Amino acid sequence: MKIADNKVVQMHYQLTDEKGVVIDSSAGREPLSYLHGAGNIIVGLEKQMTGKQAGDKVQAVVTPAEGYGERDENLLQVVPKSGFQGDEELKVGMQVQVGTQQGSAIASVAKIEGEEVTLDMNHPLAGATLNFDIEVVDVRDATPEELEHGHVHGPGGHQH
Repeated sequence: MKIADNKVVQMHYQLTDEKGVVIDSSAGREPLSYLHGAGNIIVGLEKQMTGKQAGDKVQAVVTPAEGYGERDENLLQVVPKSGFQGDEELKVGMQVQVGTQQGSAIASVAKIEGEEVTLDMNHPLAGATLNFDIEVVDVRDATPEELEHGHVHGPGGHQH
């Protein structure tokens, strides 16, 4: 069975950056399961998975435009250090939850200068070319419930 919209795909993967540093991997875990065509994975990877089948090994290179987008300097925001509460000391690189007009979001602390904290609202992988090594484990038809909910149920997928 070939990967197409409304198919459940199980795959093992390793994600590396341009320098070959491993960012994420399914090694030692259950394969990742996703519903193809439902926007559950980045668009550039989904496009390259279309038409593959169980047993296929795929090396996919995903550009920022089809991954997490380019970095947007407008998503850097300077806020007062006094606005943060909690026992943990702020450090560059740590992630914090912030309130936005669209609701709650995660930001990375990019810089701390005196009483000013620069937050970066870009996705941590924005601007990065992503390299995936994938082994397709299984492809099956999605159940009616999975189609209705827009994601996989059961092992490797979403649990209700």
